[in-house]
Amino acid sequence: MNNATLDKQIHELVVQIKAALLDRGESMATAESCTGGLIAASIVAEPGSSDILAGGIVAYRNEVKENLLGVPHSILEQFGAVSAQTVEAMAEGALRKFGCQWAVSTSGIAGPTGAEPGKPVGFIWMCVANNREKVSFSEIFDGNRNEIRQKSVLMVLGKLLFLINNQKSTCTNEH
Repeated sequence: MNNATLDKQIHELVVQIKAALLDRGESMATAESCTGGLIAASIVAEPGSSDILAGGIVAYRNEVKENLLGVPHSILEQFGAVSAQTVEAMAEGALRKFGCQWAVSTSGIAGPTGAEPGKPVGFIWMCVANNREKVSFSEIFDGNRNEIRQKSVLMVLGKLLFLINNQKSTCTNEH
């Protein structure tokens, strides 16, 4: 899959996510490590995105994950930055920080270096969260650094759209 194809697919997802969130009166935020703001940039590329994007945090270093997103130091120590536990905590932190209904997060090894035992280049953890659930998942993407980042954006936005479309509104007046 070439970059132009990925860009087109990402754009199509963003258009659908924007329409779905507007329809629900909801907003989202991003907490990004390996994607370095690419998710937020993809959303902002669509006119009118301020109606759905509350904000985003690029938390590349562990200290930033801890200090800005509230990721517990113990999670980073025990599981590492590239883990389900970390992306879940990042997404929860974005929900709290931005007061929105949805958050996505990413952490992984975009390469070309940084591989660890059990965590090869292209290994990415992603999470989509709202006030009801956190869905974390991982993938090993092939390609160069930019392709890995783009494929991560495509996958996490695809999961976000799926969850938005398959869950009742998170805006409720239940007590």
